Order: sequence, then C-alpha cells, then structure tokens
Amino acid sequence: MSSTQIQKNDPKTIRAWVMYDWANSVYVLVITSAIFPAYYNQITRLNGSGVVDIFGIPMENTTVYSVNMGLAFGIVALISPLLSSISDYTGNQKGFMRMFCYLGVLGCSMLFWFDGRDHLYIGLAGALLSTIGYSGSIVFYNSYLPAIATEDRQDKVSARGFAFGYTGATILLLINLTLIMNQKRLDITDSTLLPRVAFLLTGLWWLGFAQITFSGLPNRILNKQPKRQNLFNSYHELIKIWKRLRQERELRTFLLSFFFYIMGVQTVLFMAGSFGEKEVHLQVTQLIVMVLLLQFVGIAGAYLFAWISKKLGNISSIRIAVVVWIIICSGCYFIITPVDFYIAGGCIGLVMGGIQALSRSTYSKLIPKTGNNAGYFSFYDVCEKLAMMCGLVIWGYMDNLTGSMRTSILSLGLWFSISLVLLVLLGRMQRKEKAD
Repeated sequence: MSSTQIQKNDPKTIRAWVMYDWANSVYVLVITSAIFPAYYNQITRLNGSGVVDIFGIPMENTTVYSVNMGLAFGIVALISPLLSSISDYTGNQKGFMRMFCYLGVLGCSMLFWFDGRDHLYIGLAGALLSTIGYSGSIVFYNSYLPAIATEDRQDKVSARGFAFGYTGATILLLINLTLIMNQKRLDITDSTLLPRVAFLLTGLWWLGFAQITFSGLPNRILNKQPKRQNLFNSYHELIKIWKRLRQERELRTFLLSFFFYIMGVQTVLFMAGSFGEKEVHLQVTQLIVMVLLLQFVGIAGAYLFAWISKKLGNISSIRIAVVVWIIICSGCYFIITPVDFYIAGGCIGLVMGGIQALSRSTYSKLIPKTGNNAGYFSFYDVCEKLAMMCGLVIWGYMDNLTGSMRTSILSLGLWFSISLVLLVLLGRMQRKEKAD
C-alpha cells in the first residue's frame, strides 16, 4: 500500500497502530519496571552483597544492570538511523518493525532460563536483546503517526496509544501478580519459577498481539520503489536530514531539550524498580502494586496533558511536566518508607505518560513536511536512545561510586533543569515568530 492510498484518521488503521502499544508495553512493565529489576537484584545478591564479577571486574549488581541497559540503547542509537533510511528507500517499514519485535520477544523468552547467579550472562543477554528489540521497533512504529492521522488528531491518537499500552500491560501484570501471590497454593517450591514464567508470558503476549498491528498497518509509508546501493543512499539521506535540522532552530532546540528531559524520564523508568528494592527494601509484590498505581494514574495523566496542551499549547504543557519532574527528583532523595515510594510513584505516573505522548506528537508537528517520516523519527529516536544511554551510565557510575542510588536520582534534577531552560528559550522563539 502506498502513501497515497493511506486514508488518514481511518479507525481500523489507527486501531491496528495503537494495538502495538498494547502488545509491547508489557515489556516496559514486567521487564523494566515491576518484576525483572527486583528479581535481578535478589538473584544476583550473595550473602547480603550485591557485588558481582563481570569479566573479572567487581561491580555493584545494580551498576552492571544499568550499564547493560545503557549499552543496549547505545547499540540501537548506532543502527536505527541506518535501518530507518534503508526502510524509507525499500518501502518496508513494517518489515523492520516486525524484525525488531521478534528480537525483543526472543530476549524476553531467554530470561526464563535466568534462574541463578551462575546464569548472569543469560540474564544480561536477554535484557539486552529485549531492550534492543523494543527500542528498535518503536522507531518504525512512531514513523507511522503522521501518515495515519492528521495534525489536529495526532495528540489524541498518540495519547490513545499510550493509554492502550498502560491498559494492556496492566492486565498481564495482574495475571503475573496473581500467580506470584499464589505460589504456595500452587505447591511451587522454586521461588524463581513464577517470575521466570512472567518473563516468558511477556514475550508471548508481545508476539501474539503484535500480529493485529502487522495485519492492519500498511507495509510502507512512502510510494517509493526499492533502490540499489541502499547503504550509500541511507547515509546520503542522513546527511540531508542533518543539514535540514541545522536550519530548523525550533526543531533543533526542542530536540536538545528533549535529550535532557528524556534522559531523566527514561532513567527513572528503568531504575525505579531497582531503587525500590535496594533503597526501600520492597518485595516483588510491593513493586507490582506500585507499578499498577503508576499505570492507572498514567492513563489519566496522558489524557490530562493532552487536554492541557489544547489549552496552553504543547511546549507550555511539557514545561509544566518538567517542573513536576524536578520536584519528584528532589523528593525521591528523602524516600524512606513504602508509602513514600507509592506517593512518588503516583506523581511519576501523572507526568510519565503525558510527557512521552506530548513529546512524540510535538516532534511530529515540528518536522518539515518532506514526507521522510522514518528518517526524521530516526533522529528523534537516536536523540532519545543516546540520552538514555548517558542517563543509565551516569546513574550506574554514581551508584558504584557512592553505593547509593539516592545520589543518582538527585543528579537527574540537573538534566531536567537544563531542559527547562531550553524549553523557555523555545517558547520565546515561537512567540517571536508569531509576532513577526
């Protein structure tokens, strides 16, 4: 199907698109937030010590986890521009999206065999592959948004995608919670079995519901015939996009601001579970309850910020979210009890979905109307993945240096503050442009 045949705002196409959020968001909840981080911390701890040997180097287990995730995002940042540009020329966006989806499913399934400290490398490899698969598929998923929805509907469609993701992931998380809480009734003596089953179920859920997306989305966004020498053409396309970005002051400023605030947002998302287990001593079931709270608040938050953006505009709405994030980072340093952690989780949920949905739709509106959606969203994704890599590595370094994650989360407030300054400058640019 060519771009001229894609009917924008078509309910069936939009439903197929948002179902991928439903399918893949279970990875975010089970693998990055609720179950795997706490499971990883507990299974790699020996006699109260979290120090593990990685290639003969003793490191904190949480530092290894953080750096491993950062490495995954670095790999995605390196390869996604090339793949996105090639997909634009071959007209095979859905094919690349499917490839990364299946890689992520494989990574989740591998974690089923991570049953002890002796299998640490299996756990790290599974986490690495699932993260690459999830992140890589999102590049191509995001590039469909401007092609399937008109500009006035993109905020709403983007928010709907995040809401679908929260809902689907919550359902599977409740299933996993029920299984884990009934371990004794099920007469299961292996304490690692049900968490590992949760990782396997995550892969199967992702694989199954993604088929709805793959059957409903068009194969290509642009009406281009495949070309030879795709490798050369892809680099040529990247150079053209880079030059165009240098001329787009507003887009460039937004991307720089996005880099700093998404560094904080995604690092908190990936390390909150580890923080709760290590610093507040929460159990897996308590972390699942916290993540469920985050999801329910997150659904409301996504739509709340979509409503705020209609009243105040996207940039002002993102500024409000960034201010809330600065307050959250400062407050988390003083978390002591599980109740404190739940309150922080509720605040995070309020702004998590909102800032992600608005970022995606704001960028979609700012990119030039060249038709090269995948190429521009490749830059967006590279910016995000490099930010996540930097955030996770810095977090791990601070954790290993001080032995406490409290210093790590406090340092994130600095990145949010830099982002806020850039957003203020962007707002002034837009007001000046309107005045002229």
